[in-house]
Amino acid sequence: MNIPKLRQQKTIKKCHGISWEDNYAWIHQKNILKILKDPTTLNPEIRKYLEENNNYTEYHLKDTKKFQKKLFDEIKGRIKLDDESLPYTDKKYIYWTRTTKKTNYAINLRKKIGSNKIEEYWSGEKEKKRLNAEYFGIGDLEVSHNDEMLAYSLDLKGSEYFTITVRKISDNKIISEEIKETSGSVTWSLDDKYIFYSKLDKHHRPRKIYRHKIGTRTKKDKLIYEEKDEGFTCGIGISSDEKYFFVGTANLTTSEIYFFNVNEDNPKLKLFRKRQKEIKYSVDSWKGNFYIHTNLDAEDYKICKCKHENIRKWKDYIPATKGVLIGGFDLLNEWMVRSELRDALAKLYIKNLKNNNEEELVITDEKVITPGASLMQKDRNTNKLYIAYHSPKTPGKSYIYDIATKEKKLVKEEIVPSGHQPDDYIVERLNCDSHDGRKIPLTITRHKKTKLDGTANLLLYAYGSYGASMGPGFSSSRLSLINRNIIWVTAHIRGGMERGMSWWKEGKMLNKKNTFEDYISSAKFLIEKKYTGKGKIIGMGGSAGGLLMGTVVNQAPELFLGMIMTVPFVDTLTTNLNHLLPLTVGEFNEFGNAKENKEHFDYIRSYSPYENIKKMDYPHIFITTSLSDNRVLFDEPTKYIAKLRDYKTDNNLLLLKTEMKAGHAGKTGRDSAIEEIALDYAFALKISEKLNT
Repeated sequence: MNIPKLRQQKTIKKCHGISWEDNYAWIHQKNILKILKDPTTLNPEIRKYLEENNNYTEYHLKDTKKFQKKLFDEIKGRIKLDDESLPYTDKKYIYWTRTTKKTNYAINLRKKIGSNKIEEYWSGEKEKKRLNAEYFGIGDLEVSHNDEMLAYSLDLKGSEYFTITVRKISDNKIISEEIKETSGSVTWSLDDKYIFYSKLDKHHRPRKIYRHKIGTRTKKDKLIYEEKDEGFTCGIGISSDEKYFFVGTANLTTSEIYFFNVNEDNPKLKLFRKRQKEIKYSVDSWKGNFYIHTNLDAEDYKICKCKHENIRKWKDYIPATKGVLIGGFDLLNEWMVRSELRDALAKLYIKNLKNNNEEELVITDEKVITPGASLMQKDRNTNKLYIAYHSPKTPGKSYIYDIATKEKKLVKEEIVPSGHQPDDYIVERLNCDSHDGRKIPLTITRHKKTKLDGTANLLLYAYGSYGASMGPGFSSSRLSLINRNIIWVTAHIRGGMERGMSWWKEGKMLNKKNTFEDYISSAKFLIEKKYTGKGKIIGMGGSAGGLLMGTVVNQAPELFLGMIMTVPFVDTLTTNLNHLLPLTVGEFNEFGNAKENKEHFDYIRSYSPYENIKKMDYPHIFITTSLSDNRVLFDEPTKYIAKLRDYKTDNNLLLLKTEMKAGHAGKTGRDSAIEEIALDYAFALKISEKLNT
């Protein structure tokens, strides 16, 4: 089958007195936001190229078709399809969700306290069918405080333009005009007369918050807050004690909070603390105090406290500890439940609000885990909550925990119907030296029968951007690779916050190359220690993790057997120069501003995957993207693969698959998600020559 060809059209780009050629720049559509809303408006020539690539990919993976089905059945067989979530008790009702063998979306259920009559108040499956929607993205589902109404938001394209609808639960009747082009979040007023929402601007940025009166026209909606800075986005939420609404506005590194009383008919926003560059804070309210999570004079965050009547006088409550990331918290009764991140491992702590005593909440003897805590009920005057953990080899276990008595009761275990023996797997946490001596944590999961003699294939997963930390958790789907002697390694590289804020700062802006060096160092270390061999590693990353894959494959292709790149951010310089795109302006604090700053321009240009494609051999590469993705536009991987075909000197697979009706997260629904995983894994096993296993 012929390799798809994209027409070249010489375009000279200029910035900071520098000129360069881009033969595929013509595919960038000026009406891109219109295309995201209505994919039928896409240039027919570009659509044809995407479809040709889909056919080409299908042709070269046709020998994996039966194996994809095998993987699909295998992965699905590890999921308990008929299942229910843990219940959450509201004032009058108990709420929970149910999944079934026949449905791809959870069913939302409730029953009155003291009654056995179960009521279905939302079914994604039924709603999708009613709307005849191929793509079905659920944003928010919020029941009113009086339990009589449901406000929900849907995205039917994948472009993350959410429409909010309000229904009466008793008869399913729509009782208010639809609210279009929102961020998807919904917050009810305490009296249930209104909902608050964030409106998207012309660049797809939520910069206005409105209040909508139920039953009225949207043109009468009241503007509550408008953010003037195009790099900031805003949202609204309610405090734990339900006394205040908080309006938060922020970019990646700076935030500002306004608040008003829940009983105000005409909200007058009060500023909590004026924004200050590089200072972030969030606020909650409980029993006469505001609790503030902030990095003010605390690089790795701290928690402060102040009285309602004196918001200027902050006192340290949980002090900062260098290298330890102080996480978020929940408040209930006389307790604060909070998290920390130490050496890429999360920990839970419980603090007594009366006597200030605090201790770590240890759930299990396992060391490499992801713990969690969540509320059991709306009424926070309780000593009980849910706690849970999972690890790379242990499925999730959930408990009811009594903080006062320290008793815990197992109430739910993640079941693997096809069978699972945790002792068949070995989990290790190692550190390797990066190029500058920094220690990079690696979480390694392998089958106990996998030999450590350099012959095993290894999948090296990483992200490394926006301060996002990759926790070590259980994934039943990964077992399909691990059981076939492919070692799974997550590299906790800089750009995340696994070792505190400095870990992020050392992997962004003009330090971004540390992210790539950390990943390459991790690969070399794993080869040196005989976990794998040179040319046996499969790299995997999505979105900004796709930027990582695209960069390292230009720099060290010889280390890799293949790359799996999902919605990859590979045309980094072009996107950064276009300030009209949804995310660009808000990400100046992550990547820099190439248009206004020559140093940033030179730096981004020096690593941008598209700009640095070379005439050389590349490993096998499989790229997936989505036509309606507004975060990483489809044109990035489209032109990337076209240019890569012009330059590469090998005969290895180079495949692009575009979901024509999907967004950043791919297709929706359980089975569709499994299909996408099965396709990625089939590619990995094909190039590893394991299709007969």
